[in-house]
Formats: sequence, C-alpha cells, structure tokens
Amino acid sequence: MKSLLNKVAIVTGASSGIGRATSLLMASEGARLVVSARRREELDALVSEIERLGGQAQAVAGDIGDEELARRLVDVAVTEFGGLDIAFNNAGMVGKIGAIGDIGLDDWHEVLDTNLTSAFLGAKHQVPAMIERGGGSLIFTSSFVGHTAGMPEMAAYAASKAGQIGLVKALATELGSKGIRVNAVLPGGTDTPASITNAPGATPQVLAFVEGLHALKRMATPEEIAQAVLFLASSASSFVTGTAMQVDGGVSVNRT
Repeated sequence: MKSLLNKVAIVTGASSGIGRATSLLMASEGARLVVSARRREELDALVSEIERLGGQAQAVAGDIGDEELARRLVDVAVTEFGGLDIAFNNAGMVGKIGAIGDIGLDDWHEVLDTNLTSAFLGAKHQVPAMIERGGGSLIFTSSFVGHTAGMPEMAAYAASKAGQIGLVKALATELGSKGIRVNAVLPGGTDTPASITNAPGATPQVLAFVEGLHALKRMATPEEIAQAVLFLASSASSFVTGTAMQVDGGVSVNRT
C-alpha cells in the first residue's frame, strides 16, 4: 500500500534537487501535491511529470520569504485537495560566502529571511490547516553546518540553519498534543545543481575534497535525501518528533 495515499503535501524549493526528487517520490506514494519555487517553467515541468505518472499536483510560483505565498500555498492545498497533512519546507539558499567583516547587513538579512523567517511563515500558515485534519507532519531542511560542524565564512547560513533546529524543537513541544510532528532533515553534501561541485569552474579536485569529507566517501543523490523525508512524512515515523535527523553520509563524525 502506498505510504501517503490520500495525503496532501506542500513542497517548497520543488523546482530542482532535493525538493524535486521529494515531490516525485511523494506523488509516487499517493500524495497530492502543491509545489512551489521561484521558477514557473520548472514547476510546470514537474507537475507535468507527476501527472504523466498518474499523480496530482498544483504549481504555485513565488518568493518563499513572502508571507502571502505561505498563505496561498495552504489555500491551494485546502481548495484544490481538501486540506493539508504534510509540509516539506525545503527552499533555502547559501548566500554570500565571506569573512564576517565582508558580510553586509543586506546579505545577512537575505539569508536569514530565506532560510529561517520563511520556515516560521510556512509553519504559521500550515499548522492551522493541519489541526483541522487532526494532525500532520512538518519537515524542514536544515544542515549539519551550524549544528555538528562549523564552516568558515558561512556565518549567516550556519545561523539560519541552526535557528531552524531551534524552531523545530519549540514547535514539536507546542504541537505534539495536537497530533502534529515536527522534524528537520540534515543532508550531507548532495549532488544538486546548487552544489559547489557543480558550480562554474568546479574541478575534479573540488568534488574529491567534498566526497572525502564524508565517511561514505561520496555525495548523496537527491533521491536518497527524499527517502529520509518520506520516512518523516509517513506513519513509519509516527513516534518521531523534535529531531534533527542527520542524513549526511557520516560527514558529522568523519575525521579521516
């Protein structure tokens, strides 16, 4: 039996990488989806692929830092599919990388707004709809950066992702009695278009370095991270809440 049959899910950052892979996996497991990202063309292509596979999805393009988008995603889920059971708040950015003295206030706010404030806004509008359904699963994409590892010149990113974990813990205690589970997934290096290993000018040496950081000596595929998200979204994790779930290939423990 499909693990998300008759469930309704929101996925942000769905146009590529982990968000896209998770959307396809959730649809294959029976979920009806509201998918969001800034790039409309890529979202429409994703919806077409889901529909070709027999699933149902609606695309809503916009900036994840906009509260109106957070509200609209829930409205579409309720109007088109009857409610909301799962939200994968995945959209985010690395932002400017540099020494603390070179990071402007605008740079700082851009990363915090995109990664942390958007998580708050998503939860703010998703939770009431989940309460109406008698419960649900809130999932956030955090990072090992700022949690199990400090990375130089990534202060804003680390602060925003560590802040998400704090948000998860607070919401888990606030919402547990209402049947809502709240968790974060912490991927290791993942082979996505946004990865530094796929940046213009990236060399084989860059890839080898990133792979070597992991105990498994390789990067993840987006599909591998999607499987972890599916676990947190489904009833298989029915007694899991408040966790920072490391899906990091051992990057947090590796010293070799």
